[in-house]
Amino acid sequence: MKHIRHLIFLKDVLILSLTSFGGAQAHLAMFYKILVQKRAYLTEAELLELNSFCQILPGPASTQTVTAVAYKMGGTRLALLTLLIWLLPATIVMTAAAIAVSYLQTENISLDIIKYLGPIAIGFVFYAAYKTLLIIQRTKTSFIILILTAILCFFLTQPWIFPIILLIAGFVTSFRFGKHPKVEKTPFKVKWLNLFIYGGIFVAAAVIGKITNVLPIRLFENFFRNGSLIFGGGQALIGYFFNEFVEFKKYLTASEFLTGYAVLQSLPGPVFSFASYIGALSMRAYGFWGEIAGGFIGSIGVFLPGTILIFFIAPIWKNIKEYRVVKASFEGINAGNAGIIFATAFILAWPLQHGEIYQVALNDVIIAATMGILIFTRIPHPFIIIAGLLAGWLI
Repeated sequence: MKHIRHLIFLKDVLILSLTSFGGAQAHLAMFYKILVQKRAYLTEAELLELNSFCQILPGPASTQTVTAVAYKMGGTRLALLTLLIWLLPATIVMTAAAIAVSYLQTENISLDIIKYLGPIAIGFVFYAAYKTLLIIQRTKTSFIILILTAILCFFLTQPWIFPIILLIAGFVTSFRFGKHPKVEKTPFKVKWLNLFIYGGIFVAAAVIGKITNVLPIRLFENFFRNGSLIFGGGQALIGYFFNEFVEFKKYLTASEFLTGYAVLQSLPGPVFSFASYIGALSMRAYGFWGEIAGGFIGSIGVFLPGTILIFFIAPIWKNIKEYRVVKASFEGINAGNAGIIFATAFILAWPLQHGEIYQVALNDVIIAATMGILIFTRIPHPFIIIAGLLAGWLI
């Protein structure tokens, strides 16, 4: 009976991976509909607590939530199978999209059909920035951190800037722990093995990549590090990836990046599958199988840290959240993430402000229209992408 229940759960996860559009917040609604209302795998309160727990961890929040549900139901084995089924469809499509872009460029085939996807994708980023304003705590401190972070990240684009800013932001608001009520703490025992595995992979990948200078190993380290440092789920992903792989390492162009991000917005499943697209294009010099390997490396690298952290922290989460300093620090971390997203939106939009006046105006109109559609209507993301492709083909 237990195995049958697990098989039904995995089938439900596959359905979610094929139908959950719109990022972590929209995913939560789908999780509630199927996992709570339809199947009663857990209660609404349990789902919301798990989701809140995952929101304050680095890594992909939706992926961590559904993995945590599986871990609660059936332990490590069911959690790993759930992770695989949840991320595989989007990962395959994003890797295929990268291979298609690479092929079209190699064959000198016109990419005019995707010429409007760039400003549409920037509209998506501005919308993500707008949504973060609705999530962060609306305090004077949060808005000051947001503004300062946005300014700093606009002018300082090195990847190491982001984690330093987030640490400082979290440190600043940790002193506001007094506004959180005291909770009686219960003793707990920490199982350190998963944390040792996490730290060992982090250090080994960095050291081996530096010594060998082999691109696949360096790519794995890049994605593992980003997956370890990205708070705020998929909305924060765009800034980290753009600065790391476009601005700093130049593995792909801004246009290629925006094309991939636009495709991503039309897909269900985890937003972190964008790593597959970037990994595949980063490995294009190795040919078709190199691109396949790059997509695989991107996915494994970016999803692995959050998964290991779930296995480490889930058993002791109830104890950790009792500490007021921990709760208070996330006010600054969330505000810092919002600033990073705003900075990224302006960095992406800035190159489009140069050129023929009519083209600049058209790009700005498309960005504004995309934002307006997302804010004021319920038109699904794929329809916006399809409209952009049709406009590129017709005009």
